[in-house]
Formats: sequence, structure tokens, C-alpha cells
Amino acid sequence: MSHVPTPTQTYDLSFARWVYGHVDGGDRLALCMQCGTCSGSCPLGPQMDFGPRKLFMMIRAGLKDQVLGSNTIWNCVSCYNCVVRCPRQVPVKHILQSLATVAVREGYPGARETDNARFAKAFWWSAAKYGRTDERLVTAKFYFSYGLSKGYRKSMANLAIAKGMVKARRMHLGLPHKCKNAGELKLILARAAEIEARHGDAS
Repeated sequence: MSHVPTPTQTYDLSFARWVYGHVDGGDRLALCMQCGTCSGSCPLGPQMDFGPRKLFMMIRAGLKDQVLGSNTIWNCVSCYNCVVRCPRQVPVKHILQSLATVAVREGYPGARETDNARFAKAFWWSAAKYGRTDERLVTAKFYFSYGLSKGYRKSMANLAIAKGMVKARRMHLGLPHKCKNAGELKLILARAAEIEARHGDAS
């Protein structure tokens, strides 16, 4: 009879229970049957270090640092293939997005260093400041988040694309366009920040 291997570590369900109660869609994570439909349907699955299926098992195993440090939560492109195709109706996309928010709040390196995280920060800065996104400012802030030298090289490498967009009137020249009632937008964002802070304290 072959020897049955002894597990090297026991599962710690405390992180899984926290995810069930505090992450958007986490209450349905327990329904995951590890079929792999989500990972198989993901267009960026090959670029993910784990993929949704394995990430969910890691949550159950209590591997908090590996989960929140994973690039899987940042490579989601919100195509909703996983959500539509999941046979147990687990909101995979929402769970990944909420885990990314947790990673930002807890200061995990990937929350600051990945391309997606840098771009998201630039995108949100433009939306919060002007009420809409300005391709020029978002791109510049994203490129130069890597430093002056790398930002300049990235800008020059994509200069032809920018010229083409201007020529096709898909990118304007001049001051950034702002939304109407910018003061009301600031009040909304301030209120949202209060609610988020309260939610974080409760967690």
C-alpha cells in the first residue's frame, strides 16, 4: 500500500470567512466548485500568475499574502465572461475587483507597482479632477509615474499614435474639458470617501 502524504500545513479558514463577509460577492465564493470555467474563459488567463480558480482555492487555504500580492486581481479586464459562464453564479469579477481594493488599502506592493494599478490611479485622478478623462493627461500621468526618463521614452514611442488621434479628431488640443457642476462632483466624491473610510474601519 502506498504511503499517504502528510499535509505540510493546515487550512486557515479565517481569511476565507473574512472574504465571505467583507468582499463584494464574497458570500457566494463558498459555492465555487473549482470547475475552472472562469479561468478557461478569461482572455488574460495566461498572463495571470494564478487565475481566478486557483486564487479562490488559495483564499480557502488562508494564503492572504499570496492572494493580495497576486497579479490576477489586477489583470482582470472586466469582460464578464467569468460571471456569465459560471455555473454557480459566483460574481468572479466583483470578487477580484474588491480584493484589489483591499490590496490598495493594506499597502501591498502590487497595488502600486503594476501597470494596471498605475493606469487606474491616473485614470481616477483625471475623472476626479475634471469629471471626465482626458487622454493626454491620463497617458502622461501614467507614463511619468515610472520616472522622467522612462516616461519620456514611452511618450516618444507612442507619439505617432497621438498624432494620428489628433488628425482623426479623436484627441483635442487645448485645455482639458471639464464637466458641469464640478462642485457637486467634489461633494459626491467627498461623501463617497467618508463611506469608504467608515467601511474600512468596520472591516
